[in-house]
This record gives sequence, C-alpha cells and structure tokens, in this order.
Amino acid sequence: MADGPAAPELAQPLPSNIEAEQALLGALLVNNDVYDRVAGIVRPEHFFDPVHARIFEVTGERIKKNALATPVTLKAFFEADTGLDTLGGPAYLVRLAGAAISLFAARDYAQLIYDLAIRRNLILIGQEIAEKATRMEVDSEPKDQIVEAEQALYQLGEEGKVDKGFQSFRRAVFDAVNVANAAYLRDGGLAGISTGFVDIDHKLGGLHPSDLLILAGRPSMGKTALATNIAFNIAKAYRKGTKPDGSEGAIEGGVVGFYSLEMSSEQLAARILSEAARVPSNQIREGRMSEEEMRRFIEAAKALENAPLFIDDTPALPISTIAARARRLKRQHGLDALFIDYLQLARPASARSEGRVQEVSEITQGLKAIAKELNIPVIALSQLSRQVESREDKRPQLSDLRESGSIEQDADVVMFVFREEYYKEREKPGDHDIEGMMKWKDEMSALHGRAEVVIGKQRHGPIGTVDLAFEGEFTRFSNLERFHEDRQYAPAASSRPMQIGNKQGLSVDQGKSKPAVSPEDFR
Repeated sequence: MADGPAAPELAQPLPSNIEAEQALLGALLVNNDVYDRVAGIVRPEHFFDPVHARIFEVTGERIKKNALATPVTLKAFFEADTGLDTLGGPAYLVRLAGAAISLFAARDYAQLIYDLAIRRNLILIGQEIAEKATRMEVDSEPKDQIVEAEQALYQLGEEGKVDKGFQSFRRAVFDAVNVANAAYLRDGGLAGISTGFVDIDHKLGGLHPSDLLILAGRPSMGKTALATNIAFNIAKAYRKGTKPDGSEGAIEGGVVGFYSLEMSSEQLAARILSEAARVPSNQIREGRMSEEEMRRFIEAAKALENAPLFIDDTPALPISTIAARARRLKRQHGLDALFIDYLQLARPASARSEGRVQEVSEITQGLKAIAKELNIPVIALSQLSRQVESREDKRPQLSDLRESGSIEQDADVVMFVFREEYYKEREKPGDHDIEGMMKWKDEMSALHGRAEVVIGKQRHGPIGTVDLAFEGEFTRFSNLERFHEDRQYAPAASSRPMQIGNKQGLSVDQGKSKPAVSPEDFR
C-alpha cells in the first residue's frame, strides 16, 4: 500500500520523521556505498515525503548502474520537479549532503523510516477496512472482507523479510551443518518432519518445508485414514524447544492444521480416537462398545485432547480462504504441517470458471504457494480417475491423477495408496468352484492387512513402493513389522536395535545427547 500525506479523515497526523529521511539521504549522497547497507531495509515507498521518495529512487537507480549519485549528477533529473522546487530546488540536494552527520547511523535511520512506514500502512489498512465495512455492496460479503483484511495484514507482516542475496560458502556450510544436526538428533535421521512410518520416512527423508505432497487413491483405498494417521503422529510427537539454528519451534513433531472438506470434525476425531484406543470405528458409531473399550476410548480422548491438531471442517472453501486461515493459525498457534482432504472439494479463488481443469490447476498452484509462503509441508489428498478400474493391474500411475496434469506438475511428491486386498475380495469365486475358492483364499491370506504406498514422483529423492500394514476396523496404517508382532501374523522382528547409517553400531534406542559435529566448529 502506497504511503502519502495524512488523509483528511484522520484526526491525528500519520507518523513520520522528516529529519531521519533527510539524514539518510544526506549520508547516501555523501557516500554511495551506504546504499548497499540500507537497500534491503527501506524502499522508495517507505518515505513519507514524496520528494524524498523520488530522490532515493533516482539515487538507487544511478548506483545500480555503477554511476555516481551526488547533488551535481542528480540535478539534471530534478530540474522540472515541482515538488523539489517548493523545497528550494536543486540547492536542497546540496543542503542534504552538507547536513549529513554520521554515515554509521544510516542503518538506524533506514530502520526508523521503515518502522514508521509500517505504522502508516497499518493505519491506512484499518481505515480501508472501516470504509469497506461501511459501504453496503451486493458483491462484497463480510467474510470476503475479513479474508482480504487478513491477507493485507499478513503481507504487511512479511514485508520486512530481507532477501539473503549472495552468502559466503562459510555461511552455507554452517547452515548445512544445522540441517544435518537436526537430522542427526531426530529419530530416524530425518531432516524433515517424521510421518511416523519408518519406510516412508526413509524414502522421503520426512516431510520438508515448502513441499507440496499429493496423496492420491481410489475410494476405499484409505487416503483419509493414512492422512489422519500421519497428522496424528506429527501432533502426538510435538515437542517445542530451541532448534539448532537458535530459533524457537518444534524440535519433534509439529503443530498440524487439517482441512476436512468432506467429513465433520467429530467424524475425523472419532477416526483418530479409534486408532489410538484400538476400538473399531463402526462400533464407535453404533455405540456397541464394551466397558473396557469405552474406558480405553475415554482414556485416549483425555490423553489426546491437548494435541496440537486443529481441524477446519468448513465445506467448499476457496483456496484464498484456506490460505488466510492457515496464516491465522500460524500466527496464533504456530503451524508445521497442513493437510487438505481433499483438493477436488476446494474452490478456486476466482468466481469465474474456465472449466474444471483450470479450476484444479488454480487450486494446486494455490496450495504450492501456501507451502512456500508459510514454509511448511502441505499434504493434499486427491481422487483418481475411473480408468484405474478398467485395467488388469490396478496399481495407480501418475496419468491416473484426476482432472488436471497440473497436480503432477505442481507437486514435489506424488504418492498413491493401493490395497490389492480390496480388489481381490471382489473376485471371490462361486461356492461351486472349490479349486478356485482355495486359490482365492490363499491369495487373500497373503494380501490380508497389507497396503502399498506407491511413490510415483519425488523431486529430491527416489521413487518406489513402501509396504504398510492396514487394520480396517481401526482405520489404522502402521509399520508392517510392528503390525506382525501385534497380530502374530509373522515372527517377531529382530531384537537387534535399528542401525542409522554406519554410525559404528549406534542405535535409535540409545539416544543422542549431542551432535557428532557441532555448528560451533564453523563459527
């Protein structure tokens, strides 16, 4: 939002400091090297006086072209400037340079000018909100005005973030060690957030900030079940502390936002509690629980009521509203991962439709923008087209993604949930075919409780298939070996501790009290 003189509606003048602007411009005209120190903080629109804004802009353009910017060289650009004439003409430039006191204080002046500009913009945003709320217009709904206001405030809050530009290799090495530190100190050796599934984590390296992950599948494959399992695992593992880079945040797990556009928040919570309490979800719905099962259900609810998992079950949300609410959640509670179930139920921001393919494309682009803007992984569920059902091999492929190739294009990771047991169950032969029935039972026994997560695309890693266990009565996925131990479908897993790389026999259950390499070594 552009700055300018005080609006007549305001009783108090807009905050400004003309002397600070003059001091910064004077330092800049005396020593052009000052520009490199302040260009990342202040821009022309941050100046309150329009003449000062033009002087800073022209000076910056000259310096960017490796040309000298002094009162003499700038004179030609301002000879016809009526605003400068009111201040004394080109002689005003000479007075600015002559009044420069301290070049070392230039950054402080720039920061003060920036802070005052933010205050002015806050006042003007508030004024604009009040004006829009006062006007009664058919095409301006109050909820849309709230979204616009939140977006304007968030953009204003993000405005002060400075681009890093070039950095030394020493700095890059230090950052790399911080990432490696976080991975080393986290169980499983992950740089991203753990999904709670060992084999998926090994394939993906966890869920990484700014990534858009698509979890797709046909109906009844378990997309929502797997998404809720991962969301629950992240929220359950949440632990706040000091990160290796010194900032405060999640050092294990994270705060999770879950948009459930299809199911209500109560239904979603019931699924999560069914998994945690190991009570079949159909029994929960029907109220057919034993006293022991009800006790486990209540205990699970008490244990999980404070988990940082936030659910929004508003149907048919526009992508702009999804973004606005995610920003609000991050401001108020933090946000480390965002789930959308599912993307075809979201709506594009624009009301005018150019076809369903274009709408889905806008939605996926919006989700990727959210991931980058909030620096979090976004996991969006997606339906697959019916062409899967017409093939003999029903394992999904990238070409099966429904309604838009932009889903594949915009996603950093595309995963498919596939349960062959579901299809094999529908191939049951008639009772008269004894030989076929025996063969079918053997095949069903081999497939029972097994699921596959097919990683069809990954920008920064390998593709492949991960085997998981699936307990349909609890809508629960789990690591295959643990499932075998619990249900005794296979011998118990080896008691040998799981190795991480080749760290000389160091195991997960031994824990890690300090990193192998400290970032202090690079300071």
